[in-house]
Amino acid sequence: MTRIRQKWLTVIVGWTFIVLGIAGLFLPVLQGVLFLMIGLIILSSEYAWAHGVVKRLRARFPRVAARFHEASEKARTWMSRTTTT
Repeated sequence: MTRIRQKWLTVIVGWTFIVLGIAGLFLPVLQGVLFLMIGLIILSSEYAWAHGVVKRLRARFPRVAARFHEASEKARTWMSRTTTT
């Protein structure tokens, strides 16, 4: 049951960041690209298509790949802390 709850939490948080990212593309207050990247990184652990998008972005923009890796590690750390309880 814990794995199911963790999966749903990951999917909900990931899609929340994706929606915020899409809204941020049109609203000057939110950082749309940042939220989209965070959402894709979170969803890449659950969806193959998101993993493929992250992989293609890393190949196309190698200088940004280091930032992706840092953000991915922070997201994994955050998710492990929030889902251990």
